[in-house]
Amino acid sequence: MDSHDKSSALHVEGAAEHDVPSEKVDTVGAVLAGQVHDMSIEDRATALRLAQQQDPGLDPFSWRMVKFTLIVLVCCMCSGDSGFDGTVMSSVNSMTQYQKYFNLAAASSKTGIVFGMYTIGQVVAFFPASYLPDRIGRRWSMLVGNVVLMAGALVTGFATNMGMFIGGRFLTGLGCTTAATAAKSYMSEITSPASRGRWMGLLNSFYYVGQLIASGIAIPLGLRPDAWAWRSPIILQAAPAIINVAFVLLLPESPRWLYSRGHKERAVSILAKLHSRDMDPHSPLIQLEIQEIEANISLSGADKRWWDFRAIFNSAANRYRFGLCAIVSCWGQLSGNGLITYFLPILLQQAGIVDTNRQRVLNFVNSITSFVGALTGTAIVDKVGRRKLFLFAEISCMCGMAIVAGLLSDAGTQNAMRANAGITFIFLFMVFFSFGITPLQALYPAEVLAFENRAKGLALQGWVTNAVSLINTFGLPSALAALTWKTYLIFMVWDVVGVITIYWFVVETKQLSLEDMDEVFMAPNPKKRSFELAKLAKERAKRDQEALAAIRHEL
Repeated sequence: MDSHDKSSALHVEGAAEHDVPSEKVDTVGAVLAGQVHDMSIEDRATALRLAQQQDPGLDPFSWRMVKFTLIVLVCCMCSGDSGFDGTVMSSVNSMTQYQKYFNLAAASSKTGIVFGMYTIGQVVAFFPASYLPDRIGRRWSMLVGNVVLMAGALVTGFATNMGMFIGGRFLTGLGCTTAATAAKSYMSEITSPASRGRWMGLLNSFYYVGQLIASGIAIPLGLRPDAWAWRSPIILQAAPAIINVAFVLLLPESPRWLYSRGHKERAVSILAKLHSRDMDPHSPLIQLEIQEIEANISLSGADKRWWDFRAIFNSAANRYRFGLCAIVSCWGQLSGNGLITYFLPILLQQAGIVDTNRQRVLNFVNSITSFVGALTGTAIVDKVGRRKLFLFAEISCMCGMAIVAGLLSDAGTQNAMRANAGITFIFLFMVFFSFGITPLQALYPAEVLAFENRAKGLALQGWVTNAVSLINTFGLPSALAALTWKTYLIFMVWDVVGVITIYWFVVETKQLSLEDMDEVFMAPNPKKRSFELAKLAKERAKRDQEALAAIRHEL
């Protein structure tokens, strides 16, 4: 009898012994016997599905779910910070009050420096973002990052010269990335495999909540004749950070971080409160999770040595993991979305819309439609899977860039209808990008990295993301001025490369525990192994359920 048959037999025998509905069913005997480390990855995946059936987690209409949702929303403020900045600066950049105050033009090289200094702050954030989450915990790292962000927003908002303005932008980028990196680690470690995709997708989708607030307040404030037209929205960027700072220390710490620090009892207690329907630490689901954590977290791992980044690259499996993070970074920033996020007013101007007030209204509309797309993708990511969503979105981006380039090109007769069609496809582009890629930007890197490398890996991935973003912030103003519509063609070609890369390398992580990833990436072909695992686990869970139903029918 193989290990699967033993596990299934134990499960069925337990069901026969505990047929009374009020008593617990022994989901997988090996789990409750503390033998998870001896099980194959297929058996663990099957055990997880069965454990979730016996302990489905928090009641969606319970007070505990309300509290869990509030925990998530506090973390989501870190993502709202980032979305606020990109849009508020896009709106401010279109204000003549701002341009006159600092003697700037909307698409000048100085504008690239203003946008780029924020990105430089994000790049420098690599150091605190890689050190603080492992050293002082995920919650305190969010707090420290948001305090720095608040200081940056105030310095920028009250700036009296360009040097002060740029210095505030640097602090804002530094704090925003430090907090966001810690939030990604925290969220991936407190959510269960069954719902991680939805919660992590919501985290990154809050980027558009920040966009909505920033673009919405910029419409009436932009009508003011004085400098407060641009000062006010920049200062208000501190609002999401203030909410996070006020409540983050009331949240439970990451159970995986607590376990890595030797606090096993606290880790088990928090897992039971967050994942178990009855807050039962002996639930098969909680026992499975804690034993996987025990098997995969080293109490003396590289996460205890802030300077040690070797584990990220010391094996083919770890290099593959980080390579996937780099793929998310490259096409999460350079699919054409950066072109629209930061320079939408300029694109609208090139399409024939020169009224700055109308530009800000359309910026607000773009935020709404993008947010709807992100929420839709978040809702289905656990069902459809990460790989299919990523591939669909990148194909959509490729087609979108090609269509917009054709509509806004100087070939043929230009008219209002053609310009409006170009604007429509710009908005549709962002809907499809947000649908497929936005939920994955926080979720996928946090899933594929091992715990030992998660904080450092996410910080390094953030560094790659922001290094890539320098192309957007420093290169795009000059490209738009010189190439206009041809800029879209450059992104279209890069999206073609993205489609090929995603197809050949991206693995599926749907419904796998964070610890199961270790065995997936140890396989000679991780992508193929992830497909096999998903198929086998589904088939075996179905067989076990049928066997259990048959026994109950006989009884």
